[in-house]
Amino acid sequence: MPLTADADIRDLLASARTIAMVGASDRPDRPSYGVMAMLQRHGYRVIPVNPQITGEHLHGEFVYRDLDQIGLAVDIVDIFRRPQAAGEAVDAAIAAGAKAVWMQLGVINHEAAARAEAAGLTVVMDRCPAIDIPRLGVPRITD
Repeated sequence: MPLTADADIRDLLASARTIAMVGASDRPDRPSYGVMAMLQRHGYRVIPVNPQITGEHLHGEFVYRDLDQIGLAVDIVDIFRRPQAAGEAVDAAIAAGAKAVWMQLGVINHEAAARAEAAGLTVVMDRCPAIDIPRLGVPRITD
């Protein structure tokens, strides 16, 4: 089952350091643009993944085509994709060895969530870390 308890979500956010954002956008009017900036201000390293802008830089970070190109350990894969496309991102997160997948508000894919959980990943679905971090009082990352 995806995490729903505030304490569990807070613990996940407090323990994470690196977040890969699948569907990161370079358009300031898109939610992922602002969420990425907020997560960076909170101290997370956020690595953007978007095949349409691969090789560019977004909020100071190189944009990767796929999760498997990153080459770093990723704590959370934050998914800004349509629900029907979330499964592909979840499968890539499993293959990349991520610890958790976070499906954004409105991104509900129970089959993908079940695959992630079966592979040992923590799952959060239909939530936004930019909302939950201040709401739950997650401390700013300083290391």
